[in-house]
Amino acid sequence: MTDRCPCGRGPAYDSCCGPVHRGDRDAVTAEQLMRSRYSAYAVGDGAYLLRSWASATRPAHVAIDTATAWTGLTVVEATGGAMLDTEGTVTFEAHHRTSGRDGVLRERSRFTREDGRWVYVGPDP
Repeated sequence: MTDRCPCGRGPAYDSCCGPVHRGDRDAVTAEQLMRSRYSAYAVGDGAYLLRSWASATRPAHVAIDTATAWTGLTVVEATGGAMLDTEGTVTFEAHHRTSGRDGVLRERSRFTREDGRWVYVGPDP
């Protein structure tokens, strides 16, 4: 894929979130993991979504709605989640288009380290 990465941060997908999805490198911050998970929804990589989910909260499967086009990501705030942290949160807005209608998913996600890698825990209530 030579198009700009769906996460909106980097250059082409193959040099931004692609290597994280393929397991060539790990996300180094909670925000990078969140961006890679958004990109996984955008490109339909359910296997990566499961691999990047905390074992305690991971569902049995992830259904990706192919009728939803993910159209943009805005990171509102990130707390903790840096290279030396063990926990962090990322508040974001994931823009999408479904059945001709635009929408926004807003979430404050929690992340932790599991076996040294950042993983998604779930939404912060």
